[in-house]
Amino acid sequence: MFDWTYLDGSGSELGRSHGFDEAAEAEDWMGHSWQDLAANGVEEVELFDRTRDRRLYRMGLASE
Repeated sequence: MFDWTYLDGSGSELGRSHGFDEAAEAEDWMGHSWQDLAANGVEEVELFDRTRDRRLYRMGLASE
């Protein structure tokens, strides 16, 4: 199971996405959703693998 953790500029957690069966599904969803998240104050996201209990990567949502 994979999900996204939403972070503010200081790295504090703002929430999480729903779960996805595959990392590719989560990444596709983020490709469609990042602008809405950014407009609502999310500055960075982390993709997390809940099955293996590890962070895969972190990225910013700035459009530049």
